[in-house]
Amino acid sequence: MKKVLIITYYWPPAGGPGVQRWLKFVKYLQDFDIEPIVYIPENPDYPIIDKSLLEEIPKGIIILKKRIFEPYFLAKIFSKKETSTISSGIIKEAKSQNFLQKLFLYIRGNFFIPDARKFWIKPSVNFLSEYLSENKIDTIISTGPPHSLHLIGLGLKKKLELKWIADFRDPWTEIGYHKKLKLTASAEAKHIALEKEVLTSADHIITTSFATQKEFQSKTLKPVTVITNGYDSIEDNSSELDQKFSLAHIGSLLSGRNPKNLWKVLQELTSENKDFKEDLVLKLVGTLSNDVLDSIKEHDLEAYLELPGYVSHNKANKIQQSSQVLLLVEIDSIETKGIIPGKLFEYLAANRPILALGPKDWDVKNILAETKSGTYFGYQEETSLKEHILSMYKSYKNQQLNVNAKNTSKYSRKNLTGELAKLLKD
Repeated sequence: MKKVLIITYYWPPAGGPGVQRWLKFVKYLQDFDIEPIVYIPENPDYPIIDKSLLEEIPKGIIILKKRIFEPYFLAKIFSKKETSTISSGIIKEAKSQNFLQKLFLYIRGNFFIPDARKFWIKPSVNFLSEYLSENKIDTIISTGPPHSLHLIGLGLKKKLELKWIADFRDPWTEIGYHKKLKLTASAEAKHIALEKEVLTSADHIITTSFATQKEFQSKTLKPVTVITNGYDSIEDNSSELDQKFSLAHIGSLLSGRNPKNLWKVLQELTSENKDFKEDLVLKLVGTLSNDVLDSIKEHDLEAYLELPGYVSHNKANKIQQSSQVLLLVEIDSIETKGIIPGKLFEYLAANRPILALGPKDWDVKNILAETKSGTYFGYQEETSLKEHILSMYKSYKNQQLNVNAKNTSKYSRKNLTGELAKLLKD
């Protein structure tokens, strides 16, 4: 078997979407005659824990660990809540930030470049240089964010004769929260320079979206390939559909991920339609920012809310399969049009109608059209959104709310791993 070293920060028992991409690749790589070796921090500070994912780690996989110093524990001395919130990616709008939040963002953006895991770079390069040489491994993959892990790949590339693939689950300087870090001109220039060095030094770049692929192709002559996130086939699809007209969103709803047009439409429908009012349930599973919760309350929808908080991956799959409609929401900005949430593909596996709200020219819109799995709306659309929800509700009342998705097999985790394997063997 060909050996490949995967450098990742997120690994079980970490929860959330960041861990699942490479957990699943590792799960299937051996089927393509590739032996994955995983390098992770020994003492990471994960904002979300999901111990159920430990069961999915293939037996016999070599996992290398080295301690990491993370400054978040120092920040927690001043405010554990604010530190956990920011490390989870939840950043309030500037007008709602207090002094401590602004200070934390300034320090995070200007003193920890590219991110707070920067102290793991040098020790990892030293440790892995020796390991790679002794074990005759000639291919490495770094996956970010955190983008510090790409700098580990860069350091190894400079020291050793090897093939380096940089996998970007999200963009770097064009990621949605980048502009919220209160960067000085000097700090911004450092980010841009580091991003350019990674993009021009890696042998191959992988992105999860077509918009990010296009962005990177304008910054490097190196090959850039899209390998999206995907889904595992559902072995047990015995979940019964909810009796109520349930609209479910799985995952974090950050401050900017706040579709006020949806809340307005639901408010109108509950006030105009007695049956709709009796049947509606709004299930928001995961972390919910106060800004989003306040918007929901302002539109008198609090009575319809179910807030189970973060649930295990297995539980999330069950909720997806049993919900009448699955909500997919992204921040309305030009920076997010290339973000394809991993949950989209798990929604495809659940085979329930998808209602997506996001930015103009969102990559998700094309996938929904290709798979005939749902409908996209912009943040400014109200009339057509209202008509669509009412149409779905009428189908629900007639017990005919279904979806017949097509062309979804290309997004199975195993097929996507096959695409990755081709890059590794080239």
